[in-house]
Amino acid sequence: MKVTPVKGTNDYLPKEVEIRDYLQQKILEVYLANGFEHIITPVIEDIENLDKSDGGENLNLIFKIMKRGEKLEEALSTGNEKEIADMGLRYDLTLPLTRYYANNRAKLQNPFKVIQIDRVYRAERPQKGRMREFYQCDIDIIGSDSWTAEVELITTTAKALHNIGFTRFGIRINDRRLLKAIIMGAGFAENECDSVCISLDKLDKIGFDGVKAELIEKGFDSANVEKLIESIGTTLFTLDDAEKLCGKLDCIDNLRKIMDAANSLADGFEVTYDMTLVRGQGYYTGTVFEISSPDFKGAIGGGGRYDNLIGKFLNEDIPAVGFSIGFERIFGILIEQGYTIPGQKKRIAVFYDPDTFADALVYAESLRNEYMVSVFARPK
Repeated sequence: MKVTPVKGTNDYLPKEVEIRDYLQQKILEVYLANGFEHIITPVIEDIENLDKSDGGENLNLIFKIMKRGEKLEEALSTGNEKEIADMGLRYDLTLPLTRYYANNRAKLQNPFKVIQIDRVYRAERPQKGRMREFYQCDIDIIGSDSWTAEVELITTTAKALHNIGFTRFGIRINDRRLLKAIIMGAGFAENECDSVCISLDKLDKIGFDGVKAELIEKGFDSANVEKLIESIGTTLFTLDDAEKLCGKLDCIDNLRKIMDAANSLADGFEVTYDMTLVRGQGYYTGTVFEISSPDFKGAIGGGGRYDNLIGKFLNEDIPAVGFSIGFERIFGILIEQGYTIPGQKKRIAVFYDPDTFADALVYAESLRNEYMVSVFARPK
């Protein structure tokens, strides 16, 4: 039998768990102080919910759970592999939240400001910053279509990062509707936009040349691809440039309001427009944002507006927006920097002989206001 954990998962030593518990508690402390409410949902979801969640390429990374007993035998007899699984492990916390809200709406405030800090699972190829089992720290606002919800999520998330001593970061923002207008302005059809966005989402990994090659490989018109790459290849592309290219759009005005308000409230970070920002999940309908840091290549958090996802359960429009901190990446950065818990009590030991055990427990208890105290038998 193997003593090592499954690839893509981790065992954590007591010192590491102390730090992880502390960081999660400090993040939760800020979320609660800002009026969000903590919920818990199961890690297992119905496979139909997961498959229909518009999760982009994450749908290819679902850990599926096979049916059991006679139901599995019946499914295997059909020869249809899609019939074998009836459940799966959640790949993020957004889909479970939308199902939770649809099931419990009558018991919840409106708008519903909610916290989730929990494990999620993706069948990733494990590498630095990408695990198969990992924690996300999410806050969401359900029931508000106002741009102020985005500002509240951005400022609360930033305060949570500051509360754990993480200060080297910025937040990039875009809007899927604006990006779609730019893509269509380059000559792509509306039904091609999602596929183009999937390729653009890989920009930080494969660069402009890689995106261009992938789009051409997908069979898109090379002239349209060239025009798009030329449009987005400008490093100083601004909202004013977007307005010149697409005309006056509500989503551009919305982005300006969010950025102006968030930056007026910012403490040590900046919110900037990035027209190449996509976010891989297909359920995003409007604003999208990511946290970036010079200490890590790639995003360390992100989110956006997903106004149509709850409607899949309720058959009505329910606006929603969320922001997630990538806890494992934050934890990894802080550990590499030699992070220690501020003001942590010293850990000491009280030793006892067989006939002094009770006295040792009493003495240890008297020290616990000042120290973390363990009791051990005296070595012979």
